[in-house]
Amino acid sequence: MNSKFLKIGALSALVGLTGFGMYKYLNSESLPKAPFQPIEDEIKPPKKQEKVTLIGSGNWGTACAKIVAENCAKNPEFFEREVRIWVFEEIVEGQKLTEIMNTRHENVKYLPGHKLPDNLVADPDIVSAVKDATLLIFNFPHQFVSQTLEDIQGKVAKGARAITLVKGVNFIEKKHVLVSEMISQELGIEVCSLMGANVANEVAQGQFCETTIGYKNLQTGLILWKLFKTPNFHVRIVNDVKGVEICGALKNIVALGAGFCDGVKSFGGNTKAAIMRVGLMEMKLFAQTFYSSVQTETFFESCGVGDIITTCYGGRNRRCAEVYVRTRKSWQQIEEEQLNGQKLQGVGTSIEVYEILKNANLLYQFPLFHTIYLIVQGELEPDEIVRYDEIC
Repeated sequence: MNSKFLKIGALSALVGLTGFGMYKYLNSESLPKAPFQPIEDEIKPPKKQEKVTLIGSGNWGTACAKIVAENCAKNPEFFEREVRIWVFEEIVEGQKLTEIMNTRHENVKYLPGHKLPDNLVADPDIVSAVKDATLLIFNFPHQFVSQTLEDIQGKVAKGARAITLVKGVNFIEKKHVLVSEMISQELGIEVCSLMGANVANEVAQGQFCETTIGYKNLQTGLILWKLFKTPNFHVRIVNDVKGVEICGALKNIVALGAGFCDGVKSFGGNTKAAIMRVGLMEMKLFAQTFYSSVQTETFFESCGVGDIITTCYGGRNRRCAEVYVRTRKSWQQIEEEQLNGQKLQGVGTSIEVYEILKNANLLYQFPLFHTIYLIVQGELEPDEIVRYDEIC
């Protein structure tokens, strides 16, 4: 039989199975467009080496610093070898944490057991750390953004650019403000975002994973791709700074919901999957309600569905929510006992998002987010999460 007729028959069968019309199936414009992805050999080095500084040295911040410092050492045509990391000074084992990091090359408090590159220099003075830096990497709990920006305002090099890995949405004077917007407004610089299915310890171990960088200026996106990409840290870039960032913030709320499910003995995998699906839909609705430029395709990147899966099965927010169900301890006590000085970001983000939606009279469109907030506040029992459509 003619191969042409065989192909037509196969397509017809597929159309019959899926329910799509033949024209829609064959019309390429109806399909999502894959984001542009760089080819390494085509990325041109900058006229002058980029000087990189990381602001924040927690679990994820230190894991990122390991990747960034290694890449700076490997790519001298793009980056200066020395990479600075601002460290909030603490005394650990009777010694300053910065001294430990600079002599033993290990963050023994937040990323123990992982050797750090010797070109990574810990600095307890944030102004000193950012001096002359052309690329700034923000990576710390979103509760500290305002104070940190105040500390370095007017101290950042002219023409510097930034990327935020900070997860959270701020509600300031009855307005919702993204961290990227705060950085841009306060420092007057271009800002990108990086979010993804990235558990810090697994990244530090060199396990394969993906991440997503949202850019506005393609050339900046390419430089950041070069800065972060490794054979085991796969980076995709998308022209959607806000979409990437919002995914990283809101997934922590969904992770609380997943943790509530894990803590309720009568709930199983089906229940958790349902909460994750509805959570992803509300993430998308929130993002596109408040930021019309956010692209639907972004939610299929690592920062979207990928991070939902990872966070709802292995993240700190999920774990702490499960502990809450089983112990009913306060969130502060759970944070202190479970996180070794790190912050539980989902609770704060849940409160911020509630205020944003309440102020916009939109709570009725986000029944799951609203229900998770009520459980966080102790106004509902955790097992009532499955009644989100009835309660709200």
